[in-house]
Amino acid sequence: METNDITMTRMLPLDTGDTEKEDFGGKTEEGGQEEGTEQEDSRLMVADGLAEKGPKTLTSDSGQQVSNGFTSSPQTTREEVDKASGSTGTDSGPVGAAGSAGGLRTLVVQQTSLERPRETWSKKVDFLLSVIGYAVDLGNVWRFPYICYQNGGGAFLLPYLLMAVFGGVPLFYMELALGQFHHSGCISIWKHICPIFKGIGFAICIIALYIAFYYNTIMAWALYYLLSSFQSTLPWSTCTNSWNTANCNQYMSTDHNVTWSNTSTSPAEEFYVRQVLQVHRSPGLHQLGSVSWQLALCLLFIFTIVFFSIWKGVKTSGKVVWVTATFPYLVLLVLLIRGATLPGAWRGVVFYLKPDWEKLLSTTVWIDAAAQIFFSLGPGFGVLLAFASYNPFHNNCYKDALITSSVNCLTSFLSGFVIFTVLGYMAEMRQQDVDAVAKDAGPSLLFIIYAEAIANMPAATFFSIIFFLMIIMLGLDSTFAGLEGVITAVLDEYPHVLVKRREKFVFGLVCVCYLGALSTLTYGGAFVVKLFEEYATGPAVITVVLLEVIAVSWFYGTKRFCNDIQVMLGFYPGIFWRVCWVAICPCFLLFIIISFLAFPPEVRLFSYHYPLWTTALGYCIGVSSFICVPTYMIYCLIVTKGTFKQRLLKSITPVPSTNQHRDIIVTSAL
Repeated sequence: METNDITMTRMLPLDTGDTEKEDFGGKTEEGGQEEGTEQEDSRLMVADGLAEKGPKTLTSDSGQQVSNGFTSSPQTTREEVDKASGSTGTDSGPVGAAGSAGGLRTLVVQQTSLERPRETWSKKVDFLLSVIGYAVDLGNVWRFPYICYQNGGGAFLLPYLLMAVFGGVPLFYMELALGQFHHSGCISIWKHICPIFKGIGFAICIIALYIAFYYNTIMAWALYYLLSSFQSTLPWSTCTNSWNTANCNQYMSTDHNVTWSNTSTSPAEEFYVRQVLQVHRSPGLHQLGSVSWQLALCLLFIFTIVFFSIWKGVKTSGKVVWVTATFPYLVLLVLLIRGATLPGAWRGVVFYLKPDWEKLLSTTVWIDAAAQIFFSLGPGFGVLLAFASYNPFHNNCYKDALITSSVNCLTSFLSGFVIFTVLGYMAEMRQQDVDAVAKDAGPSLLFIIYAEAIANMPAATFFSIIFFLMIIMLGLDSTFAGLEGVITAVLDEYPHVLVKRREKFVFGLVCVCYLGALSTLTYGGAFVVKLFEEYATGPAVITVVLLEVIAVSWFYGTKRFCNDIQVMLGFYPGIFWRVCWVAICPCFLLFIIISFLAFPPEVRLFSYHYPLWTTALGYCIGVSSFICVPTYMIYCLIVTKGTFKQRLLKSITPVPSTNQHRDIIVTSAL
């Protein structure tokens, strides 16, 4: 049940010179005020000058039903009113404020919810920067360059762009449109799409928590590096520290007295492994060891920043991203210019972009391209739904999707130049091939290889500070977004309990994330991070998004969804988007899932090979989130009344959205 304030303005002929206002359940005529409300559990139907309540559905001029009960025109213009009423349109003032000629009366019915108005972005740029900051994360810096050179260099860009155009961008656009139309988070939105799939929302929230458990730990490592950078000599540039071993060798071309062997390690590697992570104190996942108090304090500082950035909602986080989303681009530009001027930089660029077309015949290349674009754009994590839900109803989310996804892909490409110019410099200094230097992937590429390169540059302290500050800010944007997706979902689902207690809820959520991350702060915490990264989130979120696309395209209906977009944007999505949503996107996601099951990744970190039981543990963690989907389906069928057929029909029938503000124009003859 929803309480509405419905104001009806009746326009009399111009020659009467009179305008009256009638109020149903709220304000009365101009002479006074009356209190009263009417409970409305259906949409408003206006006909022949009367306001009636009933289950009828408004239709557009074309006779086409609109799924949320509103006309299919995004705006009712003055010309439309004049045309309907026969007025010449010479009057000034708002629509409906002038009378009508020829004995016609124009009724302007304004339906406004009495519920607390939804928060909106202060500026359009706040939304764009937040989405860009979410999509452009650490994976753009370390994962894309590694995946690119590993899968054929410049040739990899072909499958990457194809997967982006036919898979990633349509999913990105779909989520922005859904969130903006229904103004709901990833849990409550399902009652407007297909109620039986509501478990998808709960699964997304659990996945977001798992990500928060390990993703912020990487920022804690970067903060440790940042604090260690405020020295004239960077601690990972020498072998004379307390954590160094006898195998430590600073092997550069200028060190003629150093002999490099297979057992030799660089000072950057020993700083990362033995001082920051301290993994040598843990034999494996079966014995993680104690919590590192240094990393615990670093992570506490990270979560403190996160809390004060998101506790008030998008009004505050939308301002923070002006710094956290733009500063990384400034640093990338500085590092690119610096890297391009280093000796041997061209070797890295050639290695990065030199195409190996034969690799396109390998299935692995296409799998990596699909997975990279999916996790880079980030549909399915509830973030795009949450961010778009704070947009104005008629915001052009189509253009937003194209802009932000393009910026994301270009940033990945740019990051490759930033990384490989430095790797070419390292290869030149060591007098090795680039592939010998670029053997590490993931965080090791940043914390070992790139950190070592920075340590051997002039002005090493300055470049180290801005580089690790960039890493922290790239991670913060994604954390803001991930937690905001959870917060929006839960607050929209339980508004009467939590809306006025947002700050307390956010504080509790941040505390849960910090406690959940303690296992990643132990001496064996890096093993936990790798386990979460490989199993806990990837397969689960891809499966969830597959169900989301099926629910929207096949159950809710592509035609109905496209009608919703036409209501918002004023144009109907083209055949390309409709085909992608119905067929190509499901096939795209199914391809990734099948490839993951057919070729499970070999999980290894440093010299530690994950035993078989850890694989089973990883799958259990992944299933623990996805299990919400079938569990809620069973629950929904049990609690719904009626025969099994009636229950099933009710469970897949969407509830129309009534939270948008609309003016309904009805003209009737006297």
